[in-house]
Order: sequence, then C-alpha cells, then structure tokens
Amino acid sequence: MAQDTRIDTEDSLDPGDWEDMRRLAHVMVDDAISRLQGLRDEPVWQPMPHATKAEFHGPPPANPAPLEAVYADVKNKLYPHAMGNIHPRFWAWYMGAGCLTGALADFLAAIDGSNLGGGDTGANQVDHQVTDWLRQMMGFPEGASGTLVNGGSMANIVGLTAARNAMADVDLHHQSVADIGAPLRFYASDQVHSCHMKAMNLLGVGGTALTRIATDDAFRMDLDALRAAIRTDRSQGVRPACVIATAGTTNTGSIDPLPEIADLCRDQGIWLHVDGCIGAMFSIAPSNRHLVAGIERADSLALDLHKGLHAPFDVGFALLRDQKVHRATFAENAEYLQVATRGLAAAEFLHDYGLETTRGFRALKLWMMLRHHGVETFGRILDRNIAQALHLTALIDAAPELELMAPTATSVVCFRHAPGAMREADLRAHNTEIMLRIQESGIAVITDTTIRGRHCLRVAICNHRTKEEDIDLLVQEVLRIGAKMSLVGASDDAPTELLRL
Repeated sequence: MAQDTRIDTEDSLDPGDWEDMRRLAHVMVDDAISRLQGLRDEPVWQPMPHATKAEFHGPPPANPAPLEAVYADVKNKLYPHAMGNIHPRFWAWYMGAGCLTGALADFLAAIDGSNLGGGDTGANQVDHQVTDWLRQMMGFPEGASGTLVNGGSMANIVGLTAARNAMADVDLHHQSVADIGAPLRFYASDQVHSCHMKAMNLLGVGGTALTRIATDDAFRMDLDALRAAIRTDRSQGVRPACVIATAGTTNTGSIDPLPEIADLCRDQGIWLHVDGCIGAMFSIAPSNRHLVAGIERADSLALDLHKGLHAPFDVGFALLRDQKVHRATFAENAEYLQVATRGLAAAEFLHDYGLETTRGFRALKLWMMLRHHGVETFGRILDRNIAQALHLTALIDAAPELELMAPTATSVVCFRHAPGAMREADLRAHNTEIMLRIQESGIAVITDTTIRGRHCLRVAICNHRTKEEDIDLLVQEVLRIGAKMSLVGASDDAPTELLRL
C-alpha cells in the first residue's frame, strides 16, 4: 500500500482558540504566583515516587493532547518534585533562588523570539545596555566588553580561551596549540572549581597545564607558593600564562588575595582571570564590597548571575578588559554572516564575542530585574546573606556538639555534628545521615563536602527569601537529629551501620 505523503496545510503551532489559550495562560500565571506565595509552608524538596517516575517512560507522543491536560501534569507531577532552590530554606551548592520578574521576562523573551547572535534589533540594544551595566557594577573601565552565556562554567571558559590566545606566541585561528613555542601554564588554588579542569581539556593544553597552588589556613591561595611555582616553570622553559584567582571558592566561600595577585600578574606579565561566580557580586554590597577589592584589575572575569542577582536559569557573564582581544579570540568570518550598512544585519554580530552563534535573549531578564529592583536592593540582599552566615557561625560556636570546619569568609558555612570522640569515618557517616534526613524531611536542603580530608556539612546561603528564623530552625534540627542518632553508636567501637538507624 502506498504511503500517504499529502501535507495538511491546516497544521499550525498557534492555538485554534486564542481566548481559551488566554484563559489557560492566566491560570498558569495565577498558579505560579500562588506557588511562590506559599513556598514557606511547603517542603523544600521531596523525592518523586517510583510509580510517578515510571510515567516518564515510553514512546514520544505522535498525536496532540489538550494543553490543559499537559499543564495538569506539570502542576501535579513536576512542581511537587522540583529541586527546591526557590524555597527559603534551600542552601545547597550555591544556586540562587530565582525571581518572579525574571521569570516573566523569560516568557516575554521567548515570545519576542530574537536570536541575539546578531541583528539590528531592540533585543540587541538591551544586550548592549546590560553588558555595560555589568561592566560598571564590576568597576571595569570603558572599553571593556562582555558576553552573556549560559552560566559560570562557560563564562570561565570564555575568559580562559582569551587568556590562552593572548599568551600564545602563535595565531590560534590558523595554527594549533601544538605550534606554541613553550608549554603554557595556568595557576589556581587547590580550592578551584572543577570547571577549570574541564577548560584545560577544551583548550587543548591538557590537565598538566593547570598547577594547583596550596592555600593558607583560610583556604586562600598562598602567594609564596604561587611565586615559587612561577619561578620553577620559567627556569624549565614553561611559559606562565594565567593565574586563576577565585573570588568565592565553592567549598568555603574564601576569596583569594586579589590585590596582591593582581600586582604579581602585572609585574610578571601574566594574564589575571578571576572566577567570580560566587563572590564577584559582592562588589555591589555596601558593607562587604571590600572583600573583593582588586577584582576590577582582572583581565577577565566570570560571573554567574543566577547567584548574586537571582536571575532564573540560565545566564552567566564573561567580562574582558580589552575588547579587541575579546573579539579577536572568537570572531570568524562567514560569507552568510556579514554586517551591512542598512537592514537587519546593520549591527555588530554579538556571536563574535563567544562560542554561541545562536544566543537566546538572556539580557531581558537582567534588564527588567535591575530596573525593577535596582542595584542597591541586590547589594543589600548580598549583605544580608553574609550576615546570616555569620549568625549561623555564631550558633555553631555556641553549641558544644557542633564544630566549625573552616573560617566563614562570606556566605558559605562548613560545619559538622561531632558528639564526643568519634572516628573520622563514623563522623562522615553520622553527618551524611543528618544531611539526608534533613533533606528527606523537607525541612531544608543542605549538602556536604570534604575539606582537606575531613567531611562536613555545607550551607551555602544564596537566597533572597531566607530569614534568620530559618537559620535557627536548621541548627535546631541538626542538633535534634544528631542527638537522637548519637544515642546509638556513641562509642568509638560502634559500627558505622548503627549510625543509620
């Protein structure tokens, strides 16, 4: 039987009934606002039942379904099992809590549909303005340039790619990294984020190109160790190319000594890249901007705007001091993408500043959020989160059963429940179980990490909805759960399994 290849000319992705779509869209917005209003009364996170997970298996849908039924599944099956990072008591990793204004902006950006790779459009002007606002907020000079990317990891990769190209002795648009006269070396602290290891592979220089520098008791890069590593490399014919300073380490929130590193890089002729995904935005915090003094001296800077600005996923930002170096790193000529003097293409192509030819309208949410709330509001929230971290630290110091595991430098607090004499392995099992019980109870979401071989709980306060009472509740629950568990297996000889009762 011959296959029917006729085309249905009536197919469309627009609604058949615009008024019905309008009604349902209003329901979605109303539900979303109600969800945000009632967050505090809901569990932070809860696991999805196996039966519900099973419903997410099967073939793709061949035929249409009523949008109302599709939305019902979103509301009833997805929302109850979200990550929870919009909740006031979500302090896992370091993520940001989102923003209603930004969410509405994402909807408007999707309706606008502009591709920010290029084009003489209103979206292009918004992108340019947001880029310049961020430049000013970070204290970078006129002539610096930036590009909005999908997150902090990509922002770091953009900056490090520019560093590699600027410090190589060959034109890497036409030659290979194998043609570089001397091996390039990058330096970062032993607390550096893992995205920088990925970057070394993506840049073609390999993992050995990144030297991990020891840190001091506050988990800040040791300058003497950095100087020694640079001297050794120069003596062995290796070219020191870039120091990656961290403004807010993932483990502890520590900030490397930025002014001193900037002086060293200037004197040694080395590119300074700052990973500011956690801490760069402290530049706008009235009481804490001093913590990142010197960040404006970087050659490149990575920001993660989900964090300090609470922009909905996804948007990061790479900022470079030299616009010419920035563009020269990424611009490629294509006969089908030529700037014109008139018409739609009569504007600089923004994709010449990054890796994405297709770029969503990420700038709109930042433009609307900054205009709606103002930079000073975001700065005060950052100050408040640091104050909340210090409050948590004070509660830990006041509780004999709790042990602070690292100095509280910014808004990340590392501690553990340590009742009496317990072996390190048992402390790990004990605190892991505390963390899991707190997560599974829906009370809060915290995570854990290991610092110099010692396991601990990690609270990353990056949340504009958090109140001091939420911090108090967390400590109460850690102490309650920890005390209950300590009744079992309190001696050094207690098997680890008992700690999980």
